[in-house]
Amino acid sequence: MDFLLSAQPLFPSNPLAPPALHIPDGGFLSIPVALIFWLITIVFLGLAVRNTREQFGDRMAPLAGIMAAFIFAAQMLNFPVAGGTSGHLLGGALAAITLGPWAGMLVMASVVGVQGLLFQDGGLVVMGANIFNMGILPALIGYGLYRGVTGRGRGTKLAVAGVAAWLSVMGAALVTSLQLWLSGTTPLQIVLPAMLGVHALIGLGEALVTVAALAFIMQVRPDLLDNSPAQSGGRGWVVVGLLVALAVVLLAPLASAFPDGLERVAEDIGFINQAASAPYELLPDYTVPFLGETSLSTIVAGLLGALIVAGLTLLIIRLVRQRSAANA
Repeated sequence: MDFLLSAQPLFPSNPLAPPALHIPDGGFLSIPVALIFWLITIVFLGLAVRNTREQFGDRMAPLAGIMAAFIFAAQMLNFPVAGGTSGHLLGGALAAITLGPWAGMLVMASVVGVQGLLFQDGGLVVMGANIFNMGILPALIGYGLYRGVTGRGRGTKLAVAGVAAWLSVMGAALVTSLQLWLSGTTPLQIVLPAMLGVHALIGLGEALVTVAALAFIMQVRPDLLDNSPAQSGGRGWVVVGLLVALAVVLLAPLASAFPDGLERVAEDIGFINQAASAPYELLPDYTVPFLGETSLSTIVAGLLGALIVAGLTLLIIRLVRQRSAANA
């Protein structure tokens, strides 16, 4: 997300690659803080597995995969905001509103995990913090606020969803600031206003994308937003979702090259050089090595990532459901 940094070099050699996204290993977070957020994340994901097993219908699993692919693809599209900074969709609130909070957390964990492991986009030691910041907290904020207007009209729901999406970004920026402060990286009175200031603007983009996506869903499949676990996904809806994710990936080379939220703050405050390089490279800077640093390379890498994220999410949901059936 915009307030998180990559474990790759902070200014990627590929000018077409999306800007760095996640907290890196190194000096941004201390080991104790990273371990604490690993424990918190494990607890929440354990609850997500249990509740998804009990509440999520088998035929909704493809929708979870499509949502994961769309969020992965959308995170590659950075949009410019004020002051030479860029932002992009976070997606946690959208996933939770569409799928419910627990399945939404599993979707976001899949996205962040694949980004870190396959694209070296985010540290491995701090991945628990990245999953919490990008997935768990936004899902809790987004779902909690949206479900408060159950039974209201479409306009009210969309308005509240937009506010929830904006607040999810602000909440994540707040927690990231606290993590940096607790790690001794920067004083809270310096990093907090800087993070909240830039992410107040980035959150507006999050709100617009979330509202647009939900308005589309309300138009074609309004039944999905009642969060009934027994609802069927439908092959037509899955095809539409795949086509939308594909279209977003094809636009990835047009993403803004401006630094994202935390990268800008880290530059301004002066702790940007504390990031460590990744211990290995598979698809660095969202490129396929043998294709070079080209638009085609970025598109192919994005397609691979979207397919892997969708497949992993689908596998997780189905394994959870199969275990539930076996226990029953």
